[in-house]
Amino acid sequence: MDVDQARTFLAITAYGSFLEAARHLHLTQSTVSARIQRLEEELGVRLFVRNRAGAILTIGGRRYAEYAKRLVLTAEQARHHVGLPSRYRATLGVGGRIALWEGLLPSWVRWMRRQATDVAIRGEIGFEEDLMHRLIEGTLDIGLMYSPTHSPGLVVEHLFDETLLLVSSRSGDTHPGDDYIYVEWGPAFDIQHTQSYPDLEPPPQVVSVGWLGVQLMLTNGGACYLPARMAEPLIAAGRLYAVADAPRYPHPTYMVYPKDLDNPVMPLALEGLRSLARST
Repeated sequence: MDVDQARTFLAITAYGSFLEAARHLHLTQSTVSARIQRLEEELGVRLFVRNRAGAILTIGGRRYAEYAKRLVLTAEQARHHVGLPSRYRATLGVGGRIALWEGLLPSWVRWMRRQATDVAIRGEIGFEEDLMHRLIEGTLDIGLMYSPTHSPGLVVEHLFDETLLLVSSRSGDTHPGDDYIYVEWGPAFDIQHTQSYPDLEPPPQVVSVGWLGVQLMLTNGGACYLPARMAEPLIAAGRLYAVADAPRYPHPTYMVYPKDLDNPVMPLALEGLRSLARST
């Protein structure tokens, strides 16, 4: 068995089907199937049951999952650690939604650089699906996100609650207008937003991240919901305005990490995030 087989196995586990795994790995479905067939032959056990719903792990597959994670993690750690200068003892991979790289994660990186100058940090931006996949396969140490899924071997810990507020490029707005920009903050936000604005027509502008909403507002005008952390500096600078009396929504933020903390700097990294969250 090799690392590519283990990565392919974990991709199928994460995405629930051979087809989706092939799409995310940029491989043909036949290549994915061939890798799993060779792996099953080497292990002497069937790993998946395939049906119309996708691919389900067998008992043997569930047993192999932990070994696959360790194999991929060991290879990933070797790739990053071997080339490190001698002054670094470890590498830490952290990924998060782009909004969480506004203030919070850069502050955490600064804190880590002060607390552990001998640790190299690899930062990434991603959406929940990709972050969870990276965590499942063991190529990411910590993921910060809004809508995590649960997976065996991973801890999902509530970190803090964002506050989403409506901001506009105009000081006199009282509600979403014709140039409203809908930011896809997730299912919970969608439900609350629909309850608050039941008669609002489908917005003409929809974006996947708050950063894009900010760019559109500052360039073309408009309004959208943003986390208070992102909005307050722009409001203080007079570039955006809080919409008076508009509903505000709590938006939970979670950090996800392995139950088995193989990386020696993980306890320090997690405590740093918790400490920053308490002061947010």
